Amino acid sequence: MLQRKQIIVIGSVVVLMGLMLSLDIQGLVKPNEGAAANASGTAQTEKVKEVSLEDISLKSKESLNASLKKQISDLEAQLKSSSESEKLNIQKQLAQQWDDVNQTTPAAFYYELIAEKEPNFDSWLKAGDKFTDAYQQSMDTLVQPALVQKAISSYQKADKIKPNTLEVKTGLGIAYVTGTPNPMQGITLLLDVVKQDPKNLKANLNLGLFSMKSGQFDKAVERFKTVIDIVPSAEAWFYLASSYENMDRKTEAIAAYLKTKEIAADPNMSTFVDRKVNELSN
Repeated sequence: MLQRKQIIVIGSVVVLMGLMLSLDIQGLVKPNEGAAANASGTAQTEKVKEVSLEDISLKSKESLNASLKKQISDLEAQLKSSSESEKLNIQKQLAQQWDDVNQTTPAAFYYELIAEKEPNFDSWLKAGDKFTDAYQQSMDTLVQPALVQKAISSYQKADKIKPNTLEVKTGLGIAYVTGTPNPMQGITLLLDVVKQDPKNLKANLNLGLFSMKSGQFDKAVERFKTVIDIVPSAEAWFYLASSYENMDRKTEAIAAYLKTKEIAADPNMSTFVDRKVNELSN
């Protein structure tokens, strides 16, 4: 199951980058990457479409085979008829089942329900992280804003229990940049994270992506190099290659794309990289 998840993630790197870079974010990263912003205020939010777990479950089941769909439907039926004392255990099973089939949105909703019943820091942090995965992977632009707001709410609840942790600051920073009218609040939080922890993987990766979005590819390169020093993933090499390409540094771009192909070992990625290398070599 883990290998299947890895293949899905690797195969969607190009799509995820396209989604990230298509976000319409104003004032994303200032030239000095550290422009003053009010990090203590509450991010402004726009009214978003309400999303129900039932609707999300129905939609998510469309991609499952009959056997997996039945397993989840049976658990959902048990949940409806269960007593209050039984619900938590079944919700945990459903969260894990959705996780196992790489359906992050319904999994996130169940982790939220778990956190409501077990309202501790770890539960709310996990819910926030799952909603972050969900909005970053969702292709539904109508659902994404609701998932961002749920991520923010979960992180804020975690922060009330254990204030000012780097995990929560990172999650909130990414969410504020991605889905609120106050992206600089998020950038400030992420910069504070890397100031305290220069090798923070999530913060550096997302600062790199946001730098790409703002056209600051030199800054993006430095961020992705830091990420690769921590975990040399296919995703990080791909982003580094794209940054080099946008700087017209073709030799470095080719080398990074080839590294992506080597690590990913995925046919779709290999085809994409071969085409890129051919384009950059001519």
